[in-house]
Amino acid sequence: MIQHTVRQAGVAMALLLAGTTTTWAQFGPGTQWTKDGYGYLKTEKDAIVQLDARKPGQALTILSAQQLTPPGATAPLKVRRFALSEDGKQVLLNTNTKKVWRYDTRGDYWVYDLASKQLTQLGKGRPESSLMFAKFSPDGKKVAYVSEHNLFVENLADHQITQLTSDGTDRLINGTFDWVYEEELDCRDGFRWAPDGQSLAYWQLDATKTRNYLMLNTTDQLYPYTIPVEYPVVGQDPSRARIGVVAVGGGATKWMDIPGDAVQHYLPRMEWAGPGQLIVQQLNRRQNESNIVLVNAASGAAKVISSETDKAWVDAKDGAVGWNWIEGGKRFVWASEKDGWRHLYAIDRTGKEKLLTPGNYDVISLETISEPTGTIYFMASPANATQTYLYKVPLKGGKAERVTPTNLTGSNNYDISPNGKIALHTFSNTATFPVADVVSLPAHQRLSGGDVPEQAKAMKLPKTEFFQVKTVDGVTLDGWLVKPTNFDPSKKYPIVFMVYGEPASQTVVDRFGTGANRLYQGSMADDGYIYASIENRGAPAPRGREFRKAIYHNIGALNIRDQAMGASEVLKNKWVDTSRVAVWGWSGGGSSTLSLLMQYPKIYKTGISIAAVDNQLNYDNIYQERYMGLLPEDRHYFVDNSPLAHAKNLRGNLLLVHGTGDDNVHYNNAEQMINELVKYNKTFQLMSYPNRTHGISEGEGTSRHLASTYTKFLKDNCPPGGR
Repeated sequence: MIQHTVRQAGVAMALLLAGTTTTWAQFGPGTQWTKDGYGYLKTEKDAIVQLDARKPGQALTILSAQQLTPPGATAPLKVRRFALSEDGKQVLLNTNTKKVWRYDTRGDYWVYDLASKQLTQLGKGRPESSLMFAKFSPDGKKVAYVSEHNLFVENLADHQITQLTSDGTDRLINGTFDWVYEEELDCRDGFRWAPDGQSLAYWQLDATKTRNYLMLNTTDQLYPYTIPVEYPVVGQDPSRARIGVVAVGGGATKWMDIPGDAVQHYLPRMEWAGPGQLIVQQLNRRQNESNIVLVNAASGAAKVISSETDKAWVDAKDGAVGWNWIEGGKRFVWASEKDGWRHLYAIDRTGKEKLLTPGNYDVISLETISEPTGTIYFMASPANATQTYLYKVPLKGGKAERVTPTNLTGSNNYDISPNGKIALHTFSNTATFPVADVVSLPAHQRLSGGDVPEQAKAMKLPKTEFFQVKTVDGVTLDGWLVKPTNFDPSKKYPIVFMVYGEPASQTVVDRFGTGANRLYQGSMADDGYIYASIENRGAPAPRGREFRKAIYHNIGALNIRDQAMGASEVLKNKWVDTSRVAVWGWSGGGSSTLSLLMQYPKIYKTGISIAAVDNQLNYDNIYQERYMGLLPEDRHYFVDNSPLAHAKNLRGNLLLVHGTGDDNVHYNNAEQMINELVKYNKTFQLMSYPNRTHGISEGEGTSRHLASTYTKFLKDNCPPGGR
């Protein structure tokens, strides 16, 4: 499901404020650090410049607007992202980009040679904006890319193009991925250069047996037409996935002999493990067994060196590009929840492992490994699951030591330079606009930045209060609320709960923006609403494996009960009007909204459900099967815990919102719910947005209209103000 995690949103804001280039989920190279780790490159005013991260000052121009202007053109290229060759003599430029589902991962590519001062377009003869994931070879003499699901290599000396695969079609996919691998496993860039530059390893996905979901466009032409989307729902087989190696000069692909059924598995991660060897993560169809496999690239022979199983599920490796090798490739760092907490382990090529981060806490994310300083940096928050801080341990393992100063209470994010000595850092909490600075490590001394942006000085932030409640089930849950302006405890106020509830995202986080509602026109606090959110079990909070994985087989049951029982505790406050209780959510939150409204009608009187999965059998196989199981044996979990099963119990006020062009949570979800509500004579309101996708943002006035609809429905059915 589409959800921006706290970490992603925080780092993106940090780097935006710091003025650097950032990208996520393989749709760009990220921050372009200089080799010494003290400088970084960015686009600025139609140029590419280099800055010193330690001190503000004049930027050094690497490529000027004039140099970025193609021969015969009157304007420079609009550079979306760029990368330097290993020797720094050439710059690869991505421009004229177009979206592939979520991100603009296809476009045109150019190379600028700093020695000859020549700007040359790559892939001449290929369709416009069709090149994807172009990358320099290790020696900088070639560039490989994907176009129309085939792989190509271009020689930069004479720009001769060699086509490496020719069987690519809309369904036989070389060098990139199908819809569901992209959506649920963050897989986009699907090929890797060998260390010697003589071959490429790549994924091939065969989606020819995946059925199309046909979205219907009834507005853009006189006659309606269908838009097919390859979409494997629960119970449908995944695309056949395999990995091959092909020489850059062309020839037959050598397919790797990875054990098991090539259909009933997933290959979410793959990299070169040194000369002539690949390393692959393989998940079984149920996603509760993970194998790490070493593969001989020449023979294809594979050997499983490490396996992990879980009663619920095992996650794919964080970061879809790269492998965290240490000691010259003898060992790598790997995250696992096998001891009940998410920890880092060092694993050698025989599978022998060592725990590096012992203790009763979760590693939220691995930030960097600095071998020169013998340090591993990672994010954690042992005492408060709503916050994030930088920690370190010795490379050999040991006790975690907090690096973030204690006065920076809230959410901290870091982009650490390759030398491990400085970091682009941002800090925020619910009362603080994000502030970006550059800090030294491990001392965390500020080197530059730290100024509050001008736009923040006049901004009115919600006064968000964090709390914990213990439910009747003995479960302690985190939450936040924003009380009305000029709050009077002798009055009773309506309360609006914002919910997500599924494993893709947290809502209770101490960072900028928490407590605000972008869909409400005006100020909820000024109008007299209490606004709140509670974090149920199953959310990806750093509270241990049991908290996160209790939701297995139980989406629509356990998370819903946690929400309802948590809300019951909040409603015990005398200043809450229990006759005016509303809940709303989007995507998984829309599903939770429906379940809460229908399973606990005595608590929730009004609900606004946006882009919800109303029937879990409708959603994609990777996401829904990961958390709910496989058909046919686990079918009852999907059916019994879907909102659709509880439609007959609706008593409150419901607004159902969905885009008919949603390629993620299809509109048939809303239509099935409509049929069920009609069947039981349950009245409700419906707002369909023609041809809008999951974000419901396309088209002039759409966002404003959605906010107006949301606000009016809430005010009409859960009136604001103290009484």
